[in-house]
Amino acid sequence: MNETETTIDASVIEGDFLVILRHSPHGSSWLREGLDTALVAAAFGQRVSLLFSGDGVLALLTGQQAGALGQKGTHGVIDMLAMYDIETLLVDANALNSRGLEQDDLMLPVTLVEGDALSGVLDRHRLVLTF
Repeated sequence: MNETETTIDASVIEGDFLVILRHSPHGSSWLREGLDTALVAAAFGQRVSLLFSGDGVLALLTGQQAGALGQKGTHGVIDMLAMYDIETLLVDANALNSRGLEQDDLMLPVTLVEGDALSGVLDRHRLVLTF
C-alpha cells in the first residue's frame, strides 16, 4: 500500500443503508439500479454508504465510454453522489487489486476496505442491499 491510499477502521463507518455494487457498468442494469436506489434513499434523508466490489470497481474508472449497445456510462450519476450527501465511498481492496487497478485510476477519492474490516462495515449498517 502506498502513502496515498486510505484504508479504514470499520468502527468509524456506519449508516442507515449500505449499497454494495458488484456489477460492471455495462452488460446489465444492476449497477445503474443500485446507484438509483442509493440516490432515492439519500433524497429521503437516509445516510447511505456505497461499497464497490467485484466488477463494480470498474464504474469508478476515469474515461469510461458508452457500452457496446449504446448504454450510457454511470459517470453522470456518480458525479451527483456528493449533491445527495453520499460521501462514504468504499472499495473492496481485493477487487481493486485483482483487476490490476490502484486508487489513482479512480475518478473519485475512495476508502479501501480490506479483509476483516468488510464484515465490520456490514454490521454497522441497518440495511444492506446488493446489486
